[in-house]
Amino acid sequence: MDVHNVTAEAETFTCNAYLALGERPVLVDAGAMNGVVEEVRDHTRTLDAVVLTHQHGDHVAQLDDVLEEFDAECYTYAPHRHQSVELEDGDQVVIGDEAFDVVYTPGHADDHVSLVSETTVFSGDVVVHDDGAFDYGSFGRTDMAGQSRDRLVESVRDLLDCMPDSVEHMYAGHGSTFEGDVRDVVETALERAEKHEPKYPDG
Repeated sequence: MDVHNVTAEAETFTCNAYLALGERPVLVDAGAMNGVVEEVRDHTRTLDAVVLTHQHGDHVAQLDDVLEEFDAECYTYAPHRHQSVELEDGDQVVIGDEAFDVVYTPGHADDHVSLVSETTVFSGDVVVHDDGAFDYGSFGRTDMAGQSRDRLVESVRDLLDCMPDSVEHMYAGHGSTFEGDVRDVVETALERAEKHEPKYPDG
């Protein structure tokens, strides 16, 4: 499966939006970068679906433009005006060339899902490889209204339970892509989250 971060060159705050190419071209999150449509167009003329890990602004700001440009289905866990397919925990979605299990992983957002295949995880903001807080194994912030560290910890545990040892690619909502022992990254993030210390102590 060929995966491109179509917001990699963003100069403003956005999530990583990933275009997975293969039998079924799919965009995982739409991002908040102007020009996402053009970036997708550089790689493919067709887009079958947009799958949202959650509906925070940095993940959905360009959704209108993407769906206006492409005749694509929109997969979301929570209701959205563009929703064409409702995701549920345990569903399966084909992204690129692989079948992904939908794992409900709230805590950072009430509607957060992660997507897990035999080789790959799209972890959204529940777990990231590196960010401004940690360089190896970090987790989504839970210090804002409606967020819960306890629920996020439970979600990371659920993600580990569902993730095969064969997973070697992690595409997170922020930070860089990780290739290698993804379980170790997620376990490290879990250990840090379980301490209930502030993610950004100087913030």
